[in-house]
Amino acid sequence: MSLRERIQADIKEAMKAKEAARLSTLRLISAAIKDREIAARTERGEDSALSEDDVIALMSKMVKQRQESARAYEEGGRLELAEREEAEIKIIQSYLPRQLTEDEVAAAIEKVIKDLGASSIRDMGRVMADLRAHYAGRMDFGAVGPLIKAKLMG
Repeated sequence: MSLRERIQADIKEAMKAKEAARLSTLRLISAAIKDREIAARTERGEDSALSEDDVIALMSKMVKQRQESARAYEEGGRLELAEREEAEIKIIQSYLPRQLTEDEVAAAIEKVIKDLGASSIRDMGRVMADLRAHYAGRMDFGAVGPLIKAKLMG
């Protein structure tokens, strides 16, 4: 069962179980997927269903947006809104692949650098591309960039 099919099935389950918060979040995910497909169709002029990796990337982006919102709500003293964002994050993350630990990320970076024979900062793009191909949705590439840079420079 694809990720998208699983989300649709869970929407039906949430409706039956009358889980309003979960249902709302799942509908947001479904709507975001449909919006992205419509945008792709408009740009390319073709019927393009999103791949699993595209859906994972979209959901990862949704998590980051909610983390930023929750942080802003906490700073503004709106704790009830921050809690709602955190609840949505947990629901979305339940559909994402398990995130790698810091040690696993470091090991993956080390392995890719070794496999590619990367030796200077000019190889950073190749290292990032290889990591994205193998670990999409499983690591935060914003945080990985400086780690790669440190390894290649040091």
